[in-house]
Amino acid sequence: MLYYRGVENTTQLPSFSIRDSSFLITGGTGSFGVTMTNALLQNGASAVRVFSRDESKQFDLRNRIQDERLYFQLGDVRDIDSIRYALRDIDYVFHAAALKHVPASEDNPMEYVKTNVNGSHFLLQALSSSKVKSAVFLSTDKAVYPVNAMGMSKALMEKLVRSNSYHGPVRSCITRYGNVIGSRGSVIPYFIDCIKKDIPVKVTDSAMTRFVMSLQESVDLVLHAMAEGRHGELFVRKAPSARLDTILESVEKLLQKKALLLDVAGVRPGEKIHETLLNSEERTYAHESTSYFKVPSIAIQNGKETTKPRINTEFRSDNAQILSSDELVEILKKNVEISQLL
Repeated sequence: MLYYRGVENTTQLPSFSIRDSSFLITGGTGSFGVTMTNALLQNGASAVRVFSRDESKQFDLRNRIQDERLYFQLGDVRDIDSIRYALRDIDYVFHAAALKHVPASEDNPMEYVKTNVNGSHFLLQALSSSKVKSAVFLSTDKAVYPVNAMGMSKALMEKLVRSNSYHGPVRSCITRYGNVIGSRGSVIPYFIDCIKKDIPVKVTDSAMTRFVMSLQESVDLVLHAMAEGRHGELFVRKAPSARLDTILESVEKLLQKKALLLDVAGVRPGEKIHETLLNSEERTYAHESTSYFKVPSIAIQNGKETTKPRINTEFRSDNAQILSSDELVEILKKNVEISQLL
């Protein structure tokens, strides 16, 4: 018998369906939010409310997706009153609002605390007095063994959600993933832009590895967590990874053009050579399926804490499936976001 948080977990998960349900996406004008919005509308959602603080991006998205079921609200997760107002008549929440760039976090750590930690705390508070059924909080591989302010803020966000599983009335779980192909500010769009414009490319460390997944795969992961997640659980997708020099070579092959004046700048403050999605403690009680790892908030087997590791090793970008440049090229060719940049 499997227990969570010391309580026997025999309850059936509530049914989840996109059709005829209403959704709130915080940070909904970002790369993930736009992809999720399209997925929800295409699958019959009754309403999708995009919550963000950038009126220009909301204006662009309104013109890009013209659908009477799509609504917009200007607001900031740092303001609990605007969050409470955004939650009205909502069934499900995807919390994607975050500051995410590592170098900026090193210079402005308190801003990352205000958005990623306090904003998530305010959302959890607001959820407790709402009629929302479930929420999924989006995290990052930077939250595992964090060495930068962004990762630390996301690690604290995860702790808030996990601690909330003791007493929070709304079922809330977490997804954690790494580099998303084509997302704003990520390395592949940067390489494409530099090579197309003949701008010298700066590489931090050629041996650096990063997890690789598409925006659609990130949406699939979050929807899987919404459908299958219990209170406080964490979901990780089994993503492949690639070396930084392989990523650059793949972009060169895709563009049929060499990068200009390659400069190896060295690892920047707050960066790691390799990232981790599942740490040494989590592997002890994680459950593994074909595509995902699931980490309960606390797993107890027959009333005793599990001590025998369920997973043999940590899941890191240097021990995951390492893609060759040709394999990555084929992935990039099929990626909608990348095709729009070529």
